[in-house]
This record gives sequence, structure tokens and C-alpha cells, in this order.
Amino acid sequence: MRYRTLGGTGIEVSVHCLGAMMFGAVGNPDHEDSARIIHAALDQGINFVDTADMYSAGESEEIVGKALKGRRDDVVLATKVHFQMGEGRNRSGNSRRWITTEVEESLRRLDTDWIDLYQVHRPDYGTDIEETLSVLTDLVSQGKIRAFGCSTFPAEEIVEAYHVAERRGLGKFRTEQPPYSLMARGIERSVLPTCRRLGMGVLTWSPLASGFLSGKNRKDQPVDLSSGRAARTPHRFDPSIPGNAAKYDAVEQLIEVAEGIGCSLPELSLAFVVSHPAVTSVISGPRTMDQLDGLLKGADLTVYGDGSQTRCFTHVNDVVGALIAVAEHPNANGEVFNIGSAQEVSMLELATRIKHLTASESRVVLVPYDIAYKKGFEDMMRRVPDLTKINRTIGYKPSMNLDEILLSTIHYHTTGSSVAAA
Repeated sequence: MRYRTLGGTGIEVSVHCLGAMMFGAVGNPDHEDSARIIHAALDQGINFVDTADMYSAGESEEIVGKALKGRRDDVVLATKVHFQMGEGRNRSGNSRRWITTEVEESLRRLDTDWIDLYQVHRPDYGTDIEETLSVLTDLVSQGKIRAFGCSTFPAEEIVEAYHVAERRGLGKFRTEQPPYSLMARGIERSVLPTCRRLGMGVLTWSPLASGFLSGKNRKDQPVDLSSGRAARTPHRFDPSIPGNAAKYDAVEQLIEVAEGIGCSLPELSLAFVVSHPAVTSVISGPRTMDQLDGLLKGADLTVYGDGSQTRCFTHVNDVVGALIAVAEHPNANGEVFNIGSAQEVSMLELATRIKHLTASESRVVLVPYDIAYKKGFEDMMRRVPDLTKINRTIGYKPSMNLDEILLSTIHYHTTGSSVAAA
């Protein structure tokens, strides 16, 4: 196992980080089996574990906390805050009020006195960044956290946070946690260069592109859309969609590359991510022991080698270069509908547009974060018939490519007469 320093913290972490999202009701509900996976990862040299308060509504943190009993001092423990926890208002976001409350809950669930890396899971456009940095700085002073970072922040907001911290004498974000894979490379344009310039550590998530790079689904073979990730987001795996068809073509080529150097597609995919000079660690979230073994099998593999690695290769870029940006990702009816920004339209106009959608054929609706958190929007959406919210994340911007939009936008799937499968 290789190790790198996490930003400017002086903390050494393994280049492979164990992601705990799949521990709990969402993935593996067996606490003892999940603990065995965690122990096996630690035994193989991983010293970095990442979870979040919202993973299985806190259950993931509880599993991690139990598993680390007796080994806590050997582990760099990271968790996150931002998303809604429980019912009611003021139970989400990056405000001083919520972070002060929720850090105590995470400490309790993790059964620890401190968190090594506390991350804000997404930006909060309703909270001033100085407010967030201020409370996180206080938590460091109180000894409850050792360092703090951000997750899925665009480059311009990382820079803004840095300059606010400089001007106000506050602690800085030491890390960023973005999605990054062979098929989602948008962060290469600005996020990774920005983090490198500011001396931030980078721990990336979704190295297998939501399962596309697992090798499980192949071109010209039936795709099971009834279980796993494909069941939750079938539009990402449906081979009849042109954007997906291009990905399946790339998968076949990448499998050939992997076989040519004697590794699996998942091994190749993780090696590509950790080989970027700005990346500190790649987060892998296994659900089973077999998945963990498969992910760590090629821990010595690197894409760009200097001769010191056991196996090296340099031609992967030729295969995946065309996938840096996916031009379009139409749904079954060939359309992706953007309802506009909060600066452009009133709440009444938004309601009119949404109701028009529900009266027409099935569509995928992209809802920018500034709209979704505008006062009254959630209440309005709840009153619209035949509408189901299927994924709540954040951050849509017009400059994003489609993969980034799908990873960072609130999605509503609508039908005219019934709720579509989500």
C-alpha cells in the first residue's frame, strides 16, 4: 500500500480510502459482515476511512464506529455533514447552527472523541461561506475535529472559500472530495489544478463511474435494470440511450487494454485515478468482501509509471479521450428539460413550467440547486401530482457536462399519468 500526505495537514493516508456508503440499509445491512470488510481493509494497509452522516441515515457511521473499537488510533477517520437528517427544518446545510448540532451526533454514532477530517458534503448557497468556515475553525480549536474539507465544490467556490479564510483569519478547506473516473473527467479542467495550486488534498469518489467500469455490464448483453444501481437510476445504464451506448463501446475497448496488461477493468480504473498528480486518495465503497479484494488486487498498478512500479502503461488516454465530455444524455423521449435558474424566473413561473411537464410525456427534469432551495419550492413540488423526487444532490451550473449534471443535480422524473420507476 502506498501513502501520501493529505494536503497541508501533515497526516499520511493510504492512496486507497475505504468508503463506507454501502454499509447499512442502502447496501450491506449486516453489521458484522460490514465490520469484517473494514477489518480486512485495515489489515491490507488502508488507514483512511470515509463515511457521512446521511449514509443510511447514520447507520454507516454507527457500523464504522463499532468496527474501529481498539483500532481507532491507527485510522484517519473522515465523515461529512450537509444533507437532511430526520424531519423538520434547520436539519441540513452548512450553517453554524446545524454543524454545531450534527458534529455531536456524528461523534456519538462513531463512538469517538474526534474526527480527523470533517467535510461539508455539498455547497450551501443559503449560508455565507464565512459562517461555515468560522464554525469549522471553532471545532478544530475545540479538538472535536483535526481538519476540515469540502466535497463536490466547483473550482470558483473553492477559491472563494480560500480567500475568505485568508481575509478573516479562519481555517482553510484542506481537502476536496470530487467525483472522478475514466468516464467523468470534468474536474481535470479546473478543480484539480485549483486544488494543486492551493495545496489541498483530493480524495475522489465514484472511480467505477457508478458501476459502468465494474465490467459487469457489457455491450450487446442484456442489462439488468431491476436491481442495484441500475434499478435506482436506470437512465444511466439503458443501452438504448446514445450517451450510454458510447460508454458501453468504451468499456469494451478498456477491457481489451486491461487484459493486455494483465489486470481487470476495475483495477485499471482505480489506477487511472490515483495516478493523477493532484489526487491524494481514491475512495472505493465495497459492499462485499469479494468487491474489496477485487478493488485492492491491483493496488500496485499505475497508469503513468516512472519505472519503479511493478506494472506501468501509458496508452489509456487514447481510449477514453473522447469521453471527457458527453454531449447529451436524452431520456426515453430524447429530451432533457432544464427549468431555468432562480434568477430568471419567479416561483409562479416555475410552478407553471413544472405543471406543464406533468401534463406531457415522460421527461427527466434538471432542477438547479439555487431553485431547489429557494423558499417555497419544496412545498410547491409536493403539491404537483405524479411527481417523485429520486435523487437529491446539488450544484448544477450551465458549464457542466452531462455526467457532472447527473452527479450533481436534483432530479425529478415525471409522467403524465403515473409515477415513473426511479
